[in-house]
Amino acid sequence: MSVGNENITRLHIENKEYILIGTAHVSKHSAELVKEVIEAEQPDAICIELDEQRYKSIIDGNKWKEMDIFQVIKEKKASLLLMNLAISSFQNRMAKQFGINAGQEMIQGIESAKETGAELVLADRNIQITFSRIWGGIGLKGKAMLLTQVIASIFSKESISEEELEKIKEQDTINAILNEFTETFPKLKTPLIDERDQYLAEKIKNAPGEKVVAVLGAAHVPGITKEIKKEHDLTRLNEVPPKSKVPKIIGWLIPIFIISIIAYTFYTNPSAGMQQTLSWVLWHGAFAALGTAIAFGHPLAIVTAFIAAPITALDPITAAGWFAGTVQAYFRRPSVKDFETLSEDVFSFKGFWKNKVTRVLLVVVLANIGSSLGTFIGGADVIRLFIKHL
Repeated sequence: MSVGNENITRLHIENKEYILIGTAHVSKHSAELVKEVIEAEQPDAICIELDEQRYKSIIDGNKWKEMDIFQVIKEKKASLLLMNLAISSFQNRMAKQFGINAGQEMIQGIESAKETGAELVLADRNIQITFSRIWGGIGLKGKAMLLTQVIASIFSKESISEEELEKIKEQDTINAILNEFTETFPKLKTPLIDERDQYLAEKIKNAPGEKVVAVLGAAHVPGITKEIKKEHDLTRLNEVPPKSKVPKIIGWLIPIFIISIIAYTFYTNPSAGMQQTLSWVLWHGAFAALGTAIAFGHPLAIVTAFIAAPITALDPITAAGWFAGTVQAYFRRPSVKDFETLSEDVFSFKGFWKNKVTRVLLVVVLANIGSSLGTFIGGADVIRLFIKHL
């Protein structure tokens, strides 16, 4: 028996049949279609557009309750976790509007594999590798624009029409957020779409059995249809671009430069040196404290940011946000309820600030942003005072 549908692509390569189901990650119809096709076709293997990390997050739905917020800060993962939560909120907001669970078609694929005895294949590349390859190829300006675009899309309160949902069927959730951005930065398409088409195609092609069903975001179907006929090196596609040494070098040069200028000024003009020191402390402290206050940080977290920022700015290994975030987590420790309501709270801008988990993450991120602004402004003022008293 077979199912006919415009969202289904059938391929016959050598002695194997591949059935690609193009879905929208927030479409109830897509989940129903996945169930219908798998029951009708009884495939040997089912490939889903998930990696190990995203698969575990679906299976371990209550994993948030076990998260150690102090460990997140210590491992410098606050920004990454906040971004992941933000992107998740965009997908969940769309799913909630249409009365379904986000990624329901992937969940259906997992359940159908168990029901039919088909082998489940996690066919997508690790999402962190994809982000790393995107991040490494768009430059400083691109990073700033990317974050702005993502955050603006996430916190938009506009409802999504059925017509817009049909458009989303042509892209996966991340693509939907970054659609306009890819027009400005065409290089983004390579790691986000093209490379994943190749990776998915290779995994699908090597899935066991003579009949394979693949559950995919519809944007990938045309690319996979082309790439599945070629050979692809998964090791190369999994390579993380080496981090540039320039930021690290600059991170050490700035404090060395600032300390040298202040030390020389103190030697030649102690009064001017004191002015420079005061300027450095006040600019850093004020901006880091302001960032913490914007995150509605605990008063002691705000004080901690003010004290830590001028010092940590001269030490590239530490950051003001880590100290402020640790104090915030200590005095406003997230409860079990905060972790239980996290998936709901990230739906909205207000929720991000209300939940104690995301409040800690915001304190870390905004305190660090404030400290970075202080470095530029405070550093410029130190140089101004140096030139003035030459």
